[in-house]
Amino acid sequence: MSPRLLPQGGVIALARCVRSELGWDTLYFVMKMVFLVLIAASLAPPAQAAGWVKLFDGKTLKGWSVHSGKATYKVDKGTILGAAVLGSANTFLCTEKEFGDFILEFEVKVDAELNSGVQFRSLIAPNDMVLKFEDKGKAVERKIPKDRVYGYQVEIAMQKSGNSGNVYDEARRARFLDDFTNKPAARNAFKDNQWNKYRVECRGDSIKTWVNGVPAADFKDSMTLRGIIGLQVHSVPKDKFKPYEVRWRNIRIRELK
Repeated sequence: MSPRLLPQGGVIALARCVRSELGWDTLYFVMKMVFLVLIAASLAPPAQAAGWVKLFDGKTLKGWSVHSGKATYKVDKGTILGAAVLGSANTFLCTEKEFGDFILEFEVKVDAELNSGVQFRSLIAPNDMVLKFEDKGKAVERKIPKDRVYGYQVEIAMQKSGNSGNVYDEARRARFLDDFTNKPAARNAFKDNQWNKYRVECRGDSIKTWVNGVPAADFKDSMTLRGIIGLQVHSVPKDKFKPYEVRWRNIRIRELK
């Protein structure tokens, strides 16, 4: 019974009743145990119990490696900081582990002039390769060099582009896989110069994304059903180069069965 439902003096009366039944020593022991249980519950990690796993520990880049380019990555103030390098190609900080069906969440803040993205279900070319696939009913061949990251990428770009949250097929079909023409809310969900929260959900051939809680991409595609997660620092043309930066934090994943 909640104390606020008792009449005036009811709490004292209840305590006297419990004391008379159990004795002071037993009452003290029970109260102490309740207090310790409440403290333990408040200290328990909330995410792990629900199956979430942190991909970034906030201190090191353990479990990650750089591919495709020369952009730099480091841990800075509890975030992963990626910085553009003059003359570098698109660069990706990739997980060592591959994932199939999952829900991925992260927060990102990027200089407005820098395009970025996060790869998922993506692959890394072990050698120079020729990718062969069919796109819109046509047979396509695309050459990619050794160590090139390719596959699905959830877009991170300035607000006016209207593409953030869409999924681009990096170094493969080289186009967006969903149509945002009739999705004004999705086109305006991303906000420049502030932290933006992303969610990517992959179940079989279903791919869905959200930006700041707003539904964005929603389509079906089965070209790749398993792969790495990768944080992109896009190349910057020499005539427009500045050491632009992008930051990620709170990167976590929940694998689905």
